[in-house]
Amino acid sequence: MTTALDHLEPALSVRQVLTLERVLAGEPEVVAGAAQLDRAVRWVHVAEAPDVGVMLTGGEMVLTTGVLLAGDEGAQAEYIQSLHRAEAAAVVLGLGRAFPAPPDVMRRAAERCGLPMVVLHRPFPFAELTEEVQSRLVRRKFAAVSLSEAVRTSLTGLITAGAPLQRLLDDVAQHSACPVVVTNLAHRVLATAGERPAVDDVLRDWERIARQAGGSEGDGWIRAELGGRGERWGQILLCGYRGDTATGRLLADRAAEALVLHRMLAGNSAHTWEEQSAQSLLTDLVSGVVPARQLLPRARAAGLPVNRRTFVPLVVRDGDPAELDRVLRLLGLSGIVAELADGATAVLLSLARDQDAAVLTANFAARLTETVVAAADPRTDWDDVPAGMREARHVADAVATGVLDLPAVVRLKDVHLRGLIRLLRDDPQVQSFAERELDGLLCGAGEDLLAVLRTYLATGRNKSRTAQLHHVSRPALYRRLEAIQNRLGVDLDDFEQAASVHIALLAHDAQQG
Repeated sequence: MTTALDHLEPALSVRQVLTLERVLAGEPEVVAGAAQLDRAVRWVHVAEAPDVGVMLTGGEMVLTTGVLLAGDEGAQAEYIQSLHRAEAAAVVLGLGRAFPAPPDVMRRAAERCGLPMVVLHRPFPFAELTEEVQSRLVRRKFAAVSLSEAVRTSLTGLITAGAPLQRLLDDVAQHSACPVVVTNLAHRVLATAGERPAVDDVLRDWERIARQAGGSEGDGWIRAELGGRGERWGQILLCGYRGDTATGRLLADRAAEALVLHRMLAGNSAHTWEEQSAQSLLTDLVSGVVPARQLLPRARAAGLPVNRRTFVPLVVRDGDPAELDRVLRLLGLSGIVAELADGATAVLLSLARDQDAAVLTANFAARLTETVVAAADPRTDWDDVPAGMREARHVADAVATGVLDLPAVVRLKDVHLRGLIRLLRDDPQVQSFAERELDGLLCGAGEDLLAVLRTYLATGRNKSRTAQLHHVSRPALYRRLEAIQNRLGVDLDDFEQAASVHIALLAHDAQQG
């Protein structure tokens, strides 16, 4: 099996070779091809033969005194053409008896074909340059091999331990010392890793970067495709890698191999990674721990339209994220979907300013069955979105249990007292009040009576409706209500006592929820 290491060719650039101390002692001067000094030097070759080109495989820096070329301008021009055809990295001519000054024919020919030509003004033992460059190349290849094994061992260990995708990317970012980005085929960001400020800088400019993602690599932007069995489903990018390109490609390829293996073993799909990306973003929005302004680049890179938009935060109880995402696409709505804790799914709609948020939210809710859609008021300022997400979550929590006859879209105004109790549910005094009021029903057979009480109060003390919902006759319901009153020591026909019990029950349900 071919691996990334098989294609690894660590190299020095011509420019780097010319800065070596031993080379500087020869007083090098670039006389042609100065624009090509960043060419990679794969090897150094000493050759005087006029037909040296047939001995090369590409990437060599050729050292010569030109002793066999002196006095033959045709041979000099052909010598340069031969090196160009063989894709040599550069030619270095030692001035001396054969050529006391740079030969114009060779210089012009090198300039025409873009071959860097360097002359050494002082006598220089070519063996020293060969030894210096070869030893550096060997050390670089050894370092690359060591890095390859370290990365492979580390990532394999993480996969074996069942580490999540983010942990693998953090490890890649640590080895590469630059931001790491995983995208789908549409260049939407699925995951990132690296120092947060550096990652945010990348995401802020992601629209431009995404346009160039399919182009050639450069300036440390190195990518590797993600896929297998003839199918591509994404790519991983090292953004601004500062090492040599060959080692960067090795890192990217090793990371890609690990991500593909991780997906295969975990049964993940690219869609699952999109869900994880949305979950991370929406969880941070709901928590409010990360300022909204800092999350804006992540939202934009994830494909959410954010410029001059109206945002509608929603939380759906018992909603399937895949189904909600399908409904969004069916209605042509822009938004992101992610599962939160406790069976709730967050949805953030992004609408054009001229779209009717209330109508589109109602259309979205109408496509769902057996779910509760809790909505916050629309926001036109991104900084207000976290508060809106928390409002929608609060509304969804408030109607999690025991609420009948809900509208298709539930808002803060619809939860009334239940919403307030939900906010106060963790207060010790509220807990004590609930236990004191409901003490006679909180154990044993009282649980069945508690369910009857909950329905009776939720229906506005409608006996017929309560009997119907519990599938009992009215006389049977009367006996149960009498048992409830005896256990609690209250008169449910008295408004104040019934209200007190109702508040206690709401608090109890909120605490249990």
